[in-house]
Amino acid sequence: MIDWFVIAGRLITGLVIFAVGLTLTNLAYGSITKLGTKKARFLGQTARIAIIILVSLIALEQIRSTISIVNIAYGKLQVANVLDYQKNVSLGQRNVFLGGGGYVTGIYLHPLQKDLVYIKTDVGGFYRWNPDEQSWQPLTDHFPLEQSNYYGGEALALDPNNPDIVYIAAGKFTADWWPDKGTMFKSTDKGETWTKLNIDLKMGGNEDLRWLGERLAVNPFNSNMILFGSRLDGLWKSLDAGATWSQVLSFPGKPKADIGITAIAFSKQVLGLVYAIAYGDGIYQSTDSGFTWSKIPGSSAEAKRLGLASNGVLYVTHSSGVSKYTNGAWSNITPFKTKDTFNAISVNPTNPNNLLVSLGENGQSSEIYQSLDGGTTWTKKKKSMNTTVPWWSSYMRSNPWIAAIEFDPQVTDRVWFTDWYGIWRTEDINANPVTWANYQQGHEEVVTFTLVSPPKGALLLSGVADVDGFYHDKGLDAYPSKTFGSSGPSFQDTYHIAYCETDPLKMVRVGGNRWNDTYTGTTSIDGGRTWKPFASFPEKRMLKRIAISATDPNIFIVTTGGGQPVVTTDGGKSWKNVSGLPDGSKGPWDWSQPLAADKVDGNTFYYYAEGKFYRSTDKGLSFETVNASLPNEWWHSLKTLPGVKGEVWLSLDWQGLYRSTDGGKTFSKLEKVNRAHLFAFGKPPNGSTIPALYLYGKIAGKGEGIFRSLDRGKTWDFIGDRQSPIGNNPNVMEASKQQFGLVFIGTNGRGIYYGSQ
Repeated sequence: MIDWFVIAGRLITGLVIFAVGLTLTNLAYGSITKLGTKKARFLGQTARIAIIILVSLIALEQIRSTISIVNIAYGKLQVANVLDYQKNVSLGQRNVFLGGGGYVTGIYLHPLQKDLVYIKTDVGGFYRWNPDEQSWQPLTDHFPLEQSNYYGGEALALDPNNPDIVYIAAGKFTADWWPDKGTMFKSTDKGETWTKLNIDLKMGGNEDLRWLGERLAVNPFNSNMILFGSRLDGLWKSLDAGATWSQVLSFPGKPKADIGITAIAFSKQVLGLVYAIAYGDGIYQSTDSGFTWSKIPGSSAEAKRLGLASNGVLYVTHSSGVSKYTNGAWSNITPFKTKDTFNAISVNPTNPNNLLVSLGENGQSSEIYQSLDGGTTWTKKKKSMNTTVPWWSSYMRSNPWIAAIEFDPQVTDRVWFTDWYGIWRTEDINANPVTWANYQQGHEEVVTFTLVSPPKGALLLSGVADVDGFYHDKGLDAYPSKTFGSSGPSFQDTYHIAYCETDPLKMVRVGGNRWNDTYTGTTSIDGGRTWKPFASFPEKRMLKRIAISATDPNIFIVTTGGGQPVVTTDGGKSWKNVSGLPDGSKGPWDWSQPLAADKVDGNTFYYYAEGKFYRSTDKGLSFETVNASLPNEWWHSLKTLPGVKGEVWLSLDWQGLYRSTDGGKTFSKLEKVNRAHLFAFGKPPNGSTIPALYLYGKIAGKGEGIFRSLDRGKTWDFIGDRQSPIGNNPNVMEASKQQFGLVFIGTNGRGIYYGSQ
């Protein structure tokens, strides 16, 4: 801690010395020059200069020592911040702090209870607001890997008559290549526990138009009745609070394939009145609680969301604006006649003429408009965006792709909205400008590509989708200050990071931008704090994986998507094609780790593909097959053991974990490992030289989970959390080389977890 009193004292002392010195200088000069001779004036001037120099040196020494104290203290503070994390945390209990980063597709406020707020996300599950801690509590982290599909948020509905009851529809994809069906769950304790309901349908929480809604609704006059609009299978209803479901065959709508019935809205004033959007067809109305339906003439075929006011007026956002339906007639009330897609809408529950709408499906700034007279006139709301996450860019603060906006029914003038990256709230929607703050604590939704924990520098560097990646300069329990792109080339995605074993501050990072199909790489000489782009790289190639020579950071191999790997021996100035290896896998959504460098021999590299093991001993210029008898497994990870030449480990998911001590010529399978989905090596415990071995998989006699071995896999201890198994498609595992027991797991939409047992 910096002692500011000591620092202030030293600064004041220095200034006093300088002031006294000047006074003495003037006194001495006046005394000597009283004689008035030329010699006296010369002696007086000499004395004055000498005294000024002397007191200046003394004063500057005080100031210099003060600066030194501040620099030392600041340096210690920086190191402390980089190394900060909580001890004795089980894996699954705590996330590395990043701050949002994923699409929040809906927000739901209960009409009867203040601060009872839920959100749904496209790939990160569901959350409930904790007003005391000002954070979001994940509600679906209990789903294991086998149920990772349920982290896709298709819909959520509250029972308007009972604050304890909430329903969710969960499932990521409806595509033919996705084998799993979605389902629904019911909670009677605000999401603390869930009961699966007897309905299994394909759902698409991460598919096109996932920002529309709401597909699931509870009848306010009869909480036993629930309606659900599916993407592929029409309209469904339950008449017993979700216990049983049946398809509403009388619904005549013909929605667009794969989008389906996107919104259902019950009237809270008229018994039996309910509306539904059949996307691509139009809006339908029922007056008998959904048993029979008729299409509303003139309704938009591409309606997005519904806002039903307490005076019976129906407001609709759609692909060409905003419309109002009252007394059997439609009117166009689009703000300023803007010809654009509108999406989010909310009607103030205490004032039916006060409504908010926003532009939708907009990758740039999504404007918000307010009307106080039922849509006759509008005000474009000026926004002042205050982010609580320091690395959020100006683009992220511009609110791209606003999904939902809602008046708070319990707090006057408070409004919430959600967008591509998180959740925002204002306490005064009527202010000019409206001040918004993002509330991100607990909402961790990034998709990880790579994690690195080097033996020097930060505890963690992470490469992620959509928001580049991070040097975690504030430790694990505070948001990073900035993304990689703030101190070098900026990527949409960072696919891989690697460091030189003997010079770990020398690093290489590869990635690029899916939106314009451009990819490249960067190097760092300060452990990832700053980055410089490659001097050159072959055009039109996606860089995917890197391996750096253990002894020369200028030598590294890069695999490319759908093409041959390339190698450089001069730090990226020039490149050569690698011979002897198959083409790399296509596309970014691939978490296999086929490439590794020997941790001791700087000339040796290894590669695995389709059951074959390859080795290079000429700095990566050429590879030869040294083993062709391994199982063929798409989901694999190849790693080398720190400090040991020729020791290679290979995980092959359900086909186990393999070890070689002769550079891949022969492998032995670890007997107790039934599944090796992910693994990592970390710092040995005190008194040992054997690296800690961590495994996400299944151990004979111990079941599935997260384990650690301190004897090269002979015995295993469970270190996870059975209630929070990290089930949202964990895709990368890394362990600290600086702190024993510290291990990380990245996921496909729930951020990064860390454990420290």
